Amino acid sequence: MAGTTTKDRLLQMLEEQQGSFVSGELLANQLSISRNAVWKAAQALRNQGYDIRAVTNRGYQLVRSGSTVSAEDVVRRLPRNLPLDVVVIPRVKSTNSEAHRLAQGGAAEGTVVIAGEQTAGRGRHGRSFFSPSGTGLYLSVVLRPALEADQAQALTTMGAVACAAAIEELTGREASIKWVNDVFCDGRKVGGILTEASMDIESGRFDYVVLGVGVNVCRPRDGFPAELEAVAGFVSGEDIRAELAAAFLRTFWKLYRQLPACAHYQEYRRRCFVLGQSVVVSREGRRIRGRAIDITPAFELVVGLPDGAQVAYRYGEVV
Repeated sequence: MAGTTTKDRLLQMLEEQQGSFVSGELLANQLSISRNAVWKAAQALRNQGYDIRAVTNRGYQLVRSGSTVSAEDVVRRLPRNLPLDVVVIPRVKSTNSEAHRLAQGGAAEGTVVIAGEQTAGRGRHGRSFFSPSGTGLYLSVVLRPALEADQAQALTTMGAVACAAAIEELTGREASIKWVNDVFCDGRKVGGILTEASMDIESGRFDYVVLGVGVNVCRPRDGFPAELEAVAGFVSGEDIRAELAAAFLRTFWKLYRQLPACAHYQEYRRRCFVLGQSVVVSREGRRIRGRAIDITPAFELVVGLPDGAQVAYRYGEVV
């Protein structure tokens, strides 16, 4: 577990028992705290959304509701040499917001936040991200890269490649990328990347970066909202959230270790399905029509305009 607080250690102990009851006395002794402190820590975990039962003469039990994965489910699928600390929270407003909070408190690079549900999930340009309980992978990772601010696109595109590769590894379905950050399967959006940063103004470098990943793993029980029904998809009929989280982290970290070189450039370019297509780029309130010609090594989208000119766009959105 990433934290060293009493409630984090209590959660780890209860997870290790896989749903069995653990006596309050044993917990108190192993945590070197009082029985009352155990009760307070259990209550704090309940407030975060964990279903923890307390039964007289039996102790405490973590009940698996199926709404989220456990940190153990993810960590046991990761190589031991990955410098990652995985935190799982059943319900948050946003994993990116929680990762920001941890980063501001000094959390190390590689701190990973996974949630079973987001009540205020965010996408790019202030949009909301539909994040129902138990059906999606909602993950954010704290990074502290030695990059200039104008190189942020390298991280977003790296996340998109890792996400697409993880989906293909586990489902066998072809996953492609819509510039700059959306992941598609069979013509439907199944996931996206949201990269946010805190800058050191004097140096022009990142203080830290939070890279968020959202993937529709299974079809929501009540379906997608009407406005998403025609465009949203999901990657599997089974709950593979733990496997997908681990596959994403393995692939992403392999690429991340190769910075500042962008070893994923060719892979991103290969997966970018807008190339060769007529596109409309939305940028700063304007819509530019043209044909997507190429992706530069800086991950700019090169668009051929009707007058024959070519323009490379570093930021924007293909609509």
